[in-house]
Order: sequence, then C-alpha cells, then structure tokens
Amino acid sequence: MKYTHIIWDFNGTLFDDVDAGIASVNKMLCERGLSTISNKDEYREVFKFPIINYYRDLGFDFESEPYEVLAPIWVELYNENSKSSTLCPNALELLEYFKEKNIPQVLLSATERNMLLGQIEELGISGYFDAVLGLDNIHAYSKKDIAIEWLRKQKDIKPLFIGDTEHDAQVARAVCADCILVAQGHQSKATLLKCGYPVYNDLGEVMELLKL
Repeated sequence: MKYTHIIWDFNGTLFDDVDAGIASVNKMLCERGLSTISNKDEYREVFKFPIINYYRDLGFDFESEPYEVLAPIWVELYNENSKSSTLCPNALELLEYFKEKNIPQVLLSATERNMLLGQIEELGISGYFDAVLGLDNIHAYSKKDIAIEWLRKQKDIKPLFIGDTEHDAQVARAVCADCILVAQGHQSKATLLKCGYPVYNDLGEVMELLKL
C-alpha cells in the first residue's frame, strides 16, 4: 500500500442505506402529491449533492416548505427506515484489512456528526476510525471544507478516498487525494465514470484490487 491513510465515505460506501433513503423521500413525495421514485436505478440517476438540488429536482416547493423545514422531516423518517440497514457487503472485511495493515482510517460524511457517531456505534465499527468527521448540522450541504481543514492539520500523508458519489470525487480532488468510487451506493456507474477516477461495481471488486 502506497497510502498512509484511508478516508471513507459512509452512506452508500460502508453503510447500505439506499433503500432507507428511497423509502424516506418517497413518503415525503407521496404526502405532497408528487411522483415517487420507482426503483434504485431511477434513484441513482436523480440523486445529487448538494441535497437541496436533489429535492428541487424531485419537485419540492421551497416557497411553501423551505428546505430547512423539509430536511428534519427526512432525517426523522430516515432514522426510522435505516434501523434495518446494514453494512455493505465486504465493508467489514476491508475495515479489518486496513486495520491489520496499521493504516489509519478516517470517516468523512455529510451526515450530522452526532448522528454519524450513533450510527457507527450501532453498527459496531467505531473502533476502526482514527477520526470521524461530520457536519455540525443536518442540511448535508458539503463535506469539502471539513476535509480541507482536517488535511491542513496533517503532515506528509498520502490519503486514498473511497466513496460512492461525484461529491466524493469532488472532495478528493479538492484535497489532492487519490480516489476510487464504488457504484453500489447512491449514484449510477454512468455518473461516476464521468468523475475521472477508477470506478468499481462494489467493495468486492475493491477487495480483488487489493488481492485479499
């Protein structure tokens, strides 16, 4: 391994919460008489960052309900729906692999930090991370500034970023990190292939890359 640190995205990369995300937004759409998302393929085509643009594209009317009102509604639904979500296949094996190699692992997410800490504690993976970096609010605008601030405090490191969205690619590029993307999460492979980084179907293929 030529990398000194692994920077993990959480949702869709380590945590298999796509179904929970679809169920949560569909309930909100249905209650407002808007068209719902029919399947994962459709979801992966429409999902984007910042989340406010994703909501706008789905038809939410910010004049009648500002995004700041909608966001906590989604969080409450997601917290309930994600209770049945689990780690992505091969996530635990990869976390353990890097731990055995003594490569520090960092979790970087657009999730509110306390919510994130609760999730990884529930999943039993909090012990794998040397740092857990999340937002100080629930609005999921961007994690780029958090990444830049964290990297600024580090010296002589070469991180590898592992994520599942074009936002992960943008963050990796902003901090001059190498990046690999997995098409098992919140965006389609076609979208990820436009980002300029290697794209794998899932973490199983990443394991093959590492020859586990």
